[in-house]
Amino acid sequence: RAPDLTTPSTMASQVFAINAPVLAKSSFKGSSAGLKAARAPTAARVATVTKASGTDYGLGLEMKTTKEKSMKAGRAPVPLELEDMPLPLNTFKNKSPFTGTVKSVERIVGPNATGETCHIIIEHGGKMPFWEGQSYGVIPPGTKVNSKGKEVPHGVRLYSIASTRYGDEFDGKTATLCVRRATYWDPEKNAEDPEKKGICSNFLCDAKPGQEVMMTGPTGQVMLLPKDPATPVIMVATGTGIAPMRSYYRRFFVEDVKSWEFKGLAWLFMGVANSDAKLYDDEIQECVKRFPGQFRVDYALSREQNNSKGGKMYIQDKVEEYKDQVFQLLDGGAHMYFCGLKGMMPGILTMLEGVCKEKGINYEEWLEGLKEKGQWHVEVY
Repeated sequence: RAPDLTTPSTMASQVFAINAPVLAKSSFKGSSAGLKAARAPTAARVATVTKASGTDYGLGLEMKTTKEKSMKAGRAPVPLELEDMPLPLNTFKNKSPFTGTVKSVERIVGPNATGETCHIIIEHGGKMPFWEGQSYGVIPPGTKVNSKGKEVPHGVRLYSIASTRYGDEFDGKTATLCVRRATYWDPEKNAEDPEKKGICSNFLCDAKPGQEVMMTGPTGQVMLLPKDPATPVIMVATGTGIAPMRSYYRRFFVEDVKSWEFKGLAWLFMGVANSDAKLYDDEIQECVKRFPGQFRVDYALSREQNNSKGGKMYIQDKVEEYKDQVFQLLDGGAHMYFCGLKGMMPGILTMLEGVCKEKGINYEEWLEGLKEKGQWHVEVY
């Protein structure tokens, strides 16, 4: 076990000191965002694949960056009355949804990304507030025929919110979604089959400014941040699973919230296929530059990097490289957050079980202990 380190913030700085040489050689590049696709039909989700690269759906192939528009030179002033807001839960329900308005839609991946991911800002005018780590539901327009042959409205799809409660414009009147366009590539036709595309993700990615969006929520308590801003936070994300993590690091490092000033260490592990598929990397690098002693980022680029065994570098391989530091932080009270496709978790859990075995720790007891103490947060889809 790790030595008994007095406070989370002391511990964080010690872990940084321990790992300074490794930290120096870490390389971080990229840019993009985070979707939490919700209750899409299971069959459709299994069949949904995205054409590898180079497909222009109308937004071009250029990677739009967000730092210039959504970060100030220093910490951004925000309407602090939102700090006193009780946790909102299910303010708007399926039968009486809120009508939001799309403000902007931008492609935030490069031409060689595996599919298209969009940064979508929705105006709610302060009428649909939320906390960091929550999700909105989106009801796409139109109807479907259900299993009983009846025509019914489309169901709700859940998306993790990719901004803080203050939004990208720091006024508490917008929220950001990070959405990957779901398409189906038919290998026999060697073309996309529009009949099998994701209804909600394509509706959002194709939306123009002014488009109305029917929304429910906010929902969710699993991914809320620790109450103590000195608690170290370890974030493990794949693809659009970056969404809640973006809300965290912006709260930590971008906004001026003196009543909740982050004192801990924030460590982001981010897994994507290649450099063009990185999400929000311009913002992330700026935060690392401004707060080098508190924020670090390690990427797992499965099509560009190899793990220690010579295979593809997946997210669990990158976390395993820093197993001693990660376990030390968790021993000291750090919270660990996971978000992305559900297929990420088996590899991560198998890796952690192996590390426990190496260290002579009972894996089941160790994991159960983290859950009981509220240090373990998982939202996968």
